[in-house]
Amino acid sequence: MTGIYISFPFCTQKCTYCHFASGVFPAEWIPEYLEAVAAEIRAATYPSTPDTLYLGGGTPSLISVPQLQRLLGALPVASWREATIEAAPGTVSLEKAQAWTEIGIRRVSLGVQSFVPGVAAAAGRKHTPESVARDVEILRQAGIHDINIDLLAGLAHQTEKTWRTSLDWTLRLDPSHVSVYMLDVDDESNLGRELQAGGTRFGAASVPSEDETTDFYLHAIRELASSSLPQYEISNFARPDRESQHNLKYWRMQPYIGFGVDAHSFDGARRWGNVCSVKEYLGHAHRGESVRAFTETLDERRLAEDRFITGLRQISGIDPASSEIRLFEEPLRRMFDRGWLDQSSGRLALTREGLLFSNEVFAEFLSS
Repeated sequence: MTGIYISFPFCTQKCTYCHFASGVFPAEWIPEYLEAVAAEIRAATYPSTPDTLYLGGGTPSLISVPQLQRLLGALPVASWREATIEAAPGTVSLEKAQAWTEIGIRRVSLGVQSFVPGVAAAAGRKHTPESVARDVEILRQAGIHDINIDLLAGLAHQTEKTWRTSLDWTLRLDPSHVSVYMLDVDDESNLGRELQAGGTRFGAASVPSEDETTDFYLHAIRELASSSLPQYEISNFARPDRESQHNLKYWRMQPYIGFGVDAHSFDGARRWGNVCSVKEYLGHAHRGESVRAFTETLDERRLAEDRFITGLRQISGIDPASSEIRLFEEPLRRMFDRGWLDQSSGRLALTREGLLFSNEVFAEFLSS
């Protein structure tokens, strides 16, 4: 079955850590953008019947109910095995949440990042722990019980104490799913660029060390596991049978189709992606041109590389074919020798240490 991803890149402000193709754009662009996405949806073909929907961003919880109804009306199905919307704390209302359930959205991912107001504010978030708790209460009142809470380790002003506070609040709210990411230090975010430049803006001087961030992540793994939220992917934790069915498609190389700015797709043999600028996307759509930035057909080797890189993100690992074992014989030997991979259970999986060096592991399969 195919997953559907819809990108809504509009935000009320750009968070310091964000490396996605989102930002603060003129509000008058929103109707035109949504119509362009709906047109892209209507023109699409699907490798199989869609069964999961994910509205990501940006801040898709900013979309008005009538706008969302019109947008989803362009899709080829009206009911979903799982439908998710990302929401920024403070953008949830009972009226909106009730409308989401009527549309079929029964899973909400709250981009909290930190429950400590000072840490959240420095990152560009305006919520308090109490306001997040109200959002969760509203969602449950509306009948939405699959709630994910996003946390980010490595933010400016974050300490062991503030990290524990965030985990305590997370567990107090009893979500069915938690995502824990570590700060990406790259040139795709304001904070990442400042860290690379050795500057002090965006709180860069108070960002915890790499070792401290790693300790935060390991502490989260232990705390969440002890609270019946076992880790099932590098950054994701869930109660039994409450894993994100849409995101599992990415890690299991199942087909998914993306619509909107910087959305990507995979049909089992090809990958393609859209332009990453809102202005460019609208320009292409206005002229009746394709919004795709690239299309590539994957040969057997590239499919094997992608299968290892995405599949090994799962804690359960993968069951590689004998041809894949032969193809990656050398990098596999190196990873076994370093203790970063294990196959004692019959499946190939990252070890606990391998989780911390996953990027290095994945690079081995690309460079072999």
